Amino acid sequence: MNLNDQSIEGIRVKGKPAFSVQYHPESTPGPHDSRYLFDDFISLIKNSKN
Repeated sequence: MNLNDQSIEGIRVKGKPAFSVQYHPESTPGPHDSRYLFDDFISLIKNSKN
């Protein structure tokens, strides 16, 4: 949820390997602020192969 206007910036599907963000992750301040999103995505890919 956006701190400024309370709009929804992301979703996660419970019980499914899917999530989404509405903002551009790497455009935020700092080089690693959104790294967790990419780590989550890679984890979902690795776990879905099993």
